[in-house]
Amino acid sequence: MGSGGLELPPGDAGDTGHEGDPTDVPPGAVSLARPMERGSIGPELDWNADAWLEVRTRAQRAGRAYIWLNLVEQRLRAVVAAVLRPIYEPVHHDDWVVAAAGPAGQEWVQRAVAVREVSRRKGYLLDPADDNVLSFLTLPQLRELMVQHWPCFEPYLDERRDVELAMDELEVTRNVVSRNRALSEAVLAQAERASAKLLEILGAGSDVPSARRLPVDAVEDLVGDRYADVVGVHPDRVRLLRQFPAEDLFGGARRLDAIGIGLNLLVQNFSGRRLVRLAEAGCRVRLLFLNPASSAVKRRERELGIKRGELSRAVEMNILHMRRVRSRLRDPDAFEIQVYDETPRFTAYLVDGDGTDGVAVVQTYLRRTRGMEAPVLVLRGGNRVLKANENGEVGLFDTYREEFEVAWADSRPVS
Repeated sequence: MGSGGLELPPGDAGDTGHEGDPTDVPPGAVSLARPMERGSIGPELDWNADAWLEVRTRAQRAGRAYIWLNLVEQRLRAVVAAVLRPIYEPVHHDDWVVAAAGPAGQEWVQRAVAVREVSRRKGYLLDPADDNVLSFLTLPQLRELMVQHWPCFEPYLDERRDVELAMDELEVTRNVVSRNRALSEAVLAQAERASAKLLEILGAGSDVPSARRLPVDAVEDLVGDRYADVVGVHPDRVRLLRQFPAEDLFGGARRLDAIGIGLNLLVQNFSGRRLVRLAEAGCRVRLLFLNPASSAVKRRERELGIKRGELSRAVEMNILHMRRVRSRLRDPDAFEIQVYDETPRFTAYLVDGDGTDGVAVVQTYLRRTRGMEAPVLVLRGGNRVLKANENGEVGLFDTYREEFEVAWADSRPVS
């Protein structure tokens, strides 16, 4: 008998002298599970491919949501400190957060003070900037400070209701992420919208000039330098236009350079009237088409398995349409059209490529795939603004811009 009055059953009848089934347990004894062989945990504990896919999807969504929540919390903490510290610190010094919380927030602010002291003793505070009570307040507590002192924040923030609605939407996501529960795609999208709106309200606008055309994603803002200017990948042009309409890409452009076979993304998705208004507003346009009479067009027709002359007629129609647009301009020299005769390798639309706010849409030509069905890369030329490359290496945006300039120099104008 053990000290607790329970007898451990024998692991094998032959070793103990008991007869019968070795799994039989005498009355009053506790059965212990046999250890399994190394490397096998049993089918009831195993995860199949679908289960692993599910947990990875959960982790990806939770990680993305956490980045947004982290950005919002840091920004809200900075705003609260900027507004309330000058009011309370002259009198209460280091205890200004405790004073600002007041009797209504005494319980949670004292808890934050206690957690801070424990972190100090155990050496968890690796950054001296975090050695303050404000850094230990949660998002709901920061919100409570703002609500309690709204007259102090009102001169800086427009609508209290907008702030509170955005915070309410984030609270759902915060609870799910903090408890490691499943975050649906719809709730994640809601959290991203609410976070972006709240950051805008709190004055945390992006410092990337091209953000007005292509908003900087929270994940891109942190790891954008890892992917050589690539900020979006789409399976085909249909899905690109669904998330990034032509109006968002070309509208308000200062400069537009495009190279390809027929430039359908521009010609067929951005009206001639809009192009005229864009050019009259000062946008300089350079369009480089594949020569519809060249042998390269015929080779491309054979690759795609389409009728002879079909592609060349389509390209010619697009060129004629752009010539009509140019003829309506007061300054036709600002709208240049040229053709090239080389083998087409890619199509690229470079918007404001001469500055730090450029955005580009790039597709490579695949042998059996039409342009509408080819994968699409979205590039941000402002990656240099996000994080300068210490090695001086250029990204994909600069590579395609240089390719365009070389092709443009070797092409000839369309009268």
